[in-house]
Formats: sequence, C-alpha cells, structure tokens
Amino acid sequence: MSNDGNVTQAGGRVRAGRPTLKTIAYMTGLSVTTVSKALNDAPDIGAATKKRVRLIADEIGYMPNRAGVRLRTGKTNVIALILSTETEMFGLSSKLVYGISSRLSGTPYHLVVMPYEVGTDPMIPVRYVVESGSADALIFSRTMPQDPRAIYLREKGVPFATHGRTHLDFEHPYWDFDNETFASIGVKRLAAKGRSRLTLLPAPMDLTYGGLLMRGFTSAIAELGLADIPSRGINIDTDRETFKAEVKRLMSSPNRPDGFVCASPASAIFAITAAESLGYEVGRDFDLVAKESYEVLQQFRKDIIAVHEDFLEAGHGLADAVLKALSGVPANQLQALEVPQI
Repeated sequence: MSNDGNVTQAGGRVRAGRPTLKTIAYMTGLSVTTVSKALNDAPDIGAATKKRVRLIADEIGYMPNRAGVRLRTGKTNVIALILSTETEMFGLSSKLVYGISSRLSGTPYHLVVMPYEVGTDPMIPVRYVVESGSADALIFSRTMPQDPRAIYLREKGVPFATHGRTHLDFEHPYWDFDNETFASIGVKRLAAKGRSRLTLLPAPMDLTYGGLLMRGFTSAIAELGLADIPSRGINIDTDRETFKAEVKRLMSSPNRPDGFVCASPASAIFAITAAESLGYEVGRDFDLVAKESYEVLQQFRKDIIAVHEDFLEAGHGLADAVLKALSGVPANQLQALEVPQI
C-alpha cells in the first residue's frame, strides 16, 4: 500500500482509496510531475494536456491533499474571504461569494469564507488566517480609511484585495463602487423631481464608503441649494425598529424630508414602510433613491429610483485581483472603480 492510502499493484496500477495524482497519471499515461504541473496551470504544460488532466480529475472526483501541497510548495491553494455576518435582506454577499468562487474555478485555488460579526474586532479572523497559515491570500470588505487589516497584511507580506477603498499611504488591490458619485446622482435625480428637503440614510461613518456617501450627498446639496434634513443616530447597520422609528420622527416633523438617498436596499424598504405607516406615499409625497443588486426594488414600489451595484462583477474583479497579486502584478494595476448608472 502506498502512503497516500491507495493500493499499488504490480505494474504500477493504482486502485482503491481516494483518487490521487498517481491515479490521474495512470489514467492519462502521463508522469505524476506532469499531472501536478497541469493541475497547477504551469506555463510549460500545453493547453490540451491541461484540459485532459482536469477533465479526468473532475470525472474521478480528485481533490488535492492540502497538507501535502503545503509541505511540498509552502502554499495552501486557498483564498480566504473575510465576510461580516450582518443581516442582508437581498443576500448581496451570496452574489459576491459566487462571483469569487466562479472565477477561481479552473485554477488551483479554492475559496474559504471566514465570517465575523459586525461590532466585533475585524482583526480576529485576519490574524487567525495569517498566524495559522491557512490561506495564501485574503479578500475582505467593509474597509476603513486607515484599515488595520490592510496595514497588518502588508507588514506580514500576505497578498490581499479589498471590496472597498482605504485612505492609506500605500497602494493595494481593490474593487469598489463609486459611492460618492452615487450619492451625488441621487441628490440630482431627486432635485429633478422637484424635491428640495433631502435626507441621507447613511452607511456607518467609520467605513470608507460611509464618508464618501456623505461627501457626495453634501456636495450636491450645496451645489443645488437644497436643504439637508439629517437623520439622528441611525445607519444601515441599525436594527430595523430603531431605523423605522427615526424615519417616522423625520416624517412627523414640521420640516419633513421629501426625498431620501439610501445606502442599501434594506434601508429603502424600511424607510418606505415607516413613511407609509403615517399615510405618506412614495412617488407622491416623497421620492427615494437606493442602491440595489437584484433589481427587485421597483417590483416592491415602482416609483423607487434604483441604481445598480454589481456584486457579481465585484466578485469576479476581486478574484482576478488577488490571483494577479499572488503572481506578482503591482497593486496599482489591480484597482477598479464601478461607476454607477441609473
């Protein structure tokens, strides 16, 4: 019996046990070294050979032995996605995960999702991955202007890509949505509908995109001479009942807003249901602009002004960025900004 759990018969035939590189080598007539190189997309192996080896590997259910790979190469062939577990009504994280995993398909890399709860130290899962050596690179979101995770990973020499930008004094790979432009577009669309008293239902201000949303909103308000009716103590992480109570307070005030710019689809729905409970109607008494990824907001209320944010493409872009970072491509070539369109 070989030490990988297979039984080696006379003549080198391999049977029983978990499929290994030797199994694929026997079935293809190639050497174990050639099979290994083909599965790892080595440049000195032809495309036809790679395709044949991967087809056999898929057919027999071959899975690489991670411990063995790590011992031989010092690599895990794992990408870790650090993802917060905040409730997301529209499952945006699932699109992001699918986008990343679909891009990794056909490469030696596999995706592992490392969840953490909003409000806990976001460094904990990052330190665990690095200190345990359980991944070759990381992807994380909810970036902060001076993000300690990015600083730590740079110091440790671990490749990473972020869903969102930072304000750090070094370059790093990222994919981001232009939230500043989104907020500005939202204000201008509301103004075009005759709305003049506007409220931003914001993202947390400790996150980079929260500040960018606020900057785009306040700049457009000032440019057009509109009234800013600020909310108090809420953002898209606030629990539903507290969020709706604040919208009701706003809509019950003498100087109530007649337009909202919403940082998430869930906040748009909470705002509309809160306003409707007081007898107000979207499209008649107020208008609302919101980001979304699934194109369902206008099925909820046809008068919502929806701006598409492509989480699937973000997943593709982040996977491409981290793979190229692993191969040594400079960080300033691995940055993308999705510009919103109505």
